[in-house]
Amino acid sequence: MSLTTSVIGVIVFLLSTPVVQGQNDWGVTYTSTKICGIKGSTVDIHCSYTYPSRISGTVPTVIETLWFTRVSYYQYVDLRTASVFAGRLQYFYNKNSCTLRITDLRQSDSGVYYFRFITNQPGGRYTGEPGVTLTVTVLQVYDYRSRSELQCYSSCRLPDHPSYIWYKNGEKISDSQEEISYHSRHYVTDSYSCALRGHEDFPSPSVCVNDQTCNRVIYTDRSICAFKGSSVDISCTYNNYRFITSKFWFSSERGPQWKNPSQSEDLLTDSQYTGRVQVLETERGRSTLRITDLRETDSAQYQFTFRTWSFEWGSSLPGTTLTVT
Repeated sequence: MSLTTSVIGVIVFLLSTPVVQGQNDWGVTYTSTKICGIKGSTVDIHCSYTYPSRISGTVPTVIETLWFTRVSYYQYVDLRTASVFAGRLQYFYNKNSCTLRITDLRQSDSGVYYFRFITNQPGGRYTGEPGVTLTVTVLQVYDYRSRSELQCYSSCRLPDHPSYIWYKNGEKISDSQEEISYHSRHYVTDSYSCALRGHEDFPSPSVCVNDQTCNRVIYTDRSICAFKGSSVDISCTYNNYRFITSKFWFSSERGPQWKNPSQSEDLLTDSQYTGRVQVLETERGRSTLRITDLRETDSAQYQFTFRTWSFEWGSSLPGTTLTVT
């Protein structure tokens, strides 16, 4: 049984018109030849294919279909056999349509993807050119200090007229506009992050705009899948500008169980985690939540926060989503 990453959302940006490539009734049509996906999200690559109704007087049958990105020793390497895609890849077929789904996108997934099919007739095999170019991007915040402007940047083209969400110190900015840029006076203690509206599960990393010792929290993993009964470590790094008075891990999804659900509550005080939760700090600025003897009810989003005498890290930015299977 393989571990699979929890699918939080699908983000697919189709950036060109369909392309048909074929001859003599052989062909592959890609819905788009260029796709931009955000790291951590899920992407679907679609195509359809055709072949002659008869070959040398015989009705052909498709006996093999695959997606590939490379050829090794004259062999087309089926993506299902690639260890880098283990637990993250699925094929879907419906008559002559074909879909490749990749979950938990990584920047190393960027490349050109091709569909190939083989029939039971001699020479009855076909590869769709020019394939589909997938670019996996990570949103980044750039600071234009000369004009007090922050900009949400992507390395590939997002859809026309995208809408953005802005965060300051982990909290959604109440007066945030939907533009790619955010204009404001920035302070040395502040960090900022941005996300596409509707896809807030995949924000940019929080960036210190004036100093590397600003307040911020960065999670090691956005999603983790683990077996029931096993143990899991959920980690983050954090910076603080002033002396921390308290810090703890919490799960906002467990809020209704608390007498005051509007406030973040330390998991160490939750009776359902008694004897199963530890918080480890083996180095300065890194905190690890360890949960043992996992239960399916532990599936939730976990977040870290810290407080100083005048500040508390916000909880609007997503933490790490744990799926127990």
